[in-house]
Amino acid sequence: MSDKKFSPVRLALEKDKKYAWCTCGHSETNVFCDGSHKKHEKPGCLVFQVDDAKNASICTCKLTSNPPYCDGSHK
Repeated sequence: MSDKKFSPVRLALEKDKKYAWCTCGHSETNVFCDGSHKKHEKPGCLVFQVDDAKNASICTCKLTSNPPYCDGSHK
């Protein structure tokens, strides 16, 4: 699964901002939920926030054991 399309996306996350991570892989961006799971009858998003601003690698392959963060499972 080393396909580049599944490489993590490095993002600056803002303190206390709510994010909705796409869990189905059908989102146009494949990072954050755009509601595409509804038409594909897939589970919804994972809502999360961080306590402190930080840079993070966000998973796009959906195989991570630490959602929404990349753990290298795409390799």
